[in-house]
Amino acid sequence: MNRPNVTRCGDAEFHWGERTHVMGIVNVSPESFSGDGLAHIETAVEQAQRFVEEGADILDIGGESTRPGSSPIGTDEEIRRVIPVIERLASKVSVPLSVDTYKSEVAVRALDAGAAMLNDQWGLRHDPRLAELAAERNVPIILMSNQRDKGDYDTQTQRDTALYEDVMAEVIASLKWSVETAMSTGIHRENIIIDPGIGFGKTWQQDIELVRRLAELKELGQPILLGTSRKSLIKMVLDLPATERVEGTAATVAIGIANGADIVRVHDVRQMVRVCRMTDAIVRG
Repeated sequence: MNRPNVTRCGDAEFHWGERTHVMGIVNVSPESFSGDGLAHIETAVEQAQRFVEEGADILDIGGESTRPGSSPIGTDEEIRRVIPVIERLASKVSVPLSVDTYKSEVAVRALDAGAAMLNDQWGLRHDPRLAELAAERNVPIILMSNQRDKGDYDTQTQRDTALYEDVMAEVIASLKWSVETAMSTGIHRENIIIDPGIGFGKTWQQDIELVRRLAELKELGQPILLGTSRKSLIKMVLDLPATERVEGTAATVAIGIANGADIVRVHDVRQMVRVCRMTDAIVRG
């Protein structure tokens, strides 16, 4: 399947295949698993500006922790956390801003505040209105495969069996549904980016398998985002705390790029920009 060559996001254009793009993570959630959660607007803005200086192509602002077992926060609290940061950054940085949310109410406010991309960790399964919003505003949307949703199978046993037999087949089926749903709502193909959802309802062994087999996602014909930064697959292999997983992240980023990743979502921007440039020189020529 031919995939889009260019995606426009705000004032930026992403020419897929020419190089790997780096998305810097700006967590305004004190509960963040990675130890980088920020509680103050000024600190978040300063970090985001530093990421841009270090080479980030996109900034992803999120207000709700996605670590396993974390409690959801209310819409009003998420808006209180993320919107002031987006408003400040919209006038301070030249790169596009993405909002990491699965709630359409938060997404509307974020786009009004200056965001130019949506990042939906539920792939339109939690709030289908995100698709309508992305189509109406003509903005790119990241659709992630999330296996934490038990409703996809009749029983927990069926779900575990399916994932155990072939996690990549499950991820492809999930993302195919999300892409088809997005397009049926009116989202243009060039505005759809897919994410296999490392760490979301998979075992760490399955996460490693997904990185190893990432190239199989190319059959869906969409740009691929990979988010392995500081995650449990690195913890389980290296037995290190979140703040000491930069080398493990670098390995997954390099192999991910070799297997077709177009965007990498990372906490350690300066180091991963260098990894991307070196890997691109080898892989893309």
